[in-house]
Amino acid sequence: MADRSTSSPARVEVLGLPLDLVDLKAAVQRLEDFLLTPTLDSVVTLNPEITVRAQADPELKKAIHEASLVTPDGVGMLWALRTLYGLELKERVTGIELAEAFLAKKGGAIRVFFLGARPGVAERAAAHARARYGVRVAGTHHGYFKNEEEAVRAVRRAAPDLLLVALGERQEKFIARHKERLAARIAIGVGGTLDVWAGVARRAPALTRRLGLEWAWRVGLDPRRWRRGLRLLRFVRLVRRAKKIS
Repeated sequence: MADRSTSSPARVEVLGLPLDLVDLKAAVQRLEDFLLTPTLDSVVTLNPEITVRAQADPELKKAIHEASLVTPDGVGMLWALRTLYGLELKERVTGIELAEAFLAKKGGAIRVFFLGARPGVAERAAAHARARYGVRVAGTHHGYFKNEEEAVRAVRRAAPDLLLVALGERQEKFIARHKERLAARIAIGVGGTLDVWAGVARRAPALTRRLGLEWAWRVGLDPRRWRRGLRLLRFVRLVRRAKKIS
């Protein structure tokens, strides 16, 4: 884990989980700092859904607490900061936006491993990143492995500067579980980012994202995601309860 100097962002707790008070620019600077450290620094982009899941998942909660950087992913997290602390952050920091901003800044200076999604998607996402940002592709591996060991070995052999992990609900725990063996400098859970870069999924329209309705847009495209809407409602109830207690 990187040394937390005086330049490190302030950190608060939301529902028992750490959250760093960073905007996108500050988060990118932290990633640059992590490149200078010899051990792996993990990054969690914390949204309401992950926050709710962590309340009942000790392994996930531990993974978040061990992360070197935890960014506010989603307007729900910005609302929670206003509600609990009266803090106003100007923007959220999502996995895809953080990855894109970091790659745009570092370009060909870093080697990147793309892990996750369906077979073939990681390769297409890597080709996109190479063409757009000039990154050096350290390797790729799909997320449909039966044994985590094969993915760990592939990453370890590549020893990338940056590991992008798109394993859905498994990604934060995968990183934490194998942190000492991945031989990367930075690991970020990026959700559906590889699908978007590969052209097999679309991001919500910009206006929808600004209004904080990205979750509703996703549920509209895929009704099987309705459980995520329920988690958002639970998140609101938990934050309001925490406010009353405080």
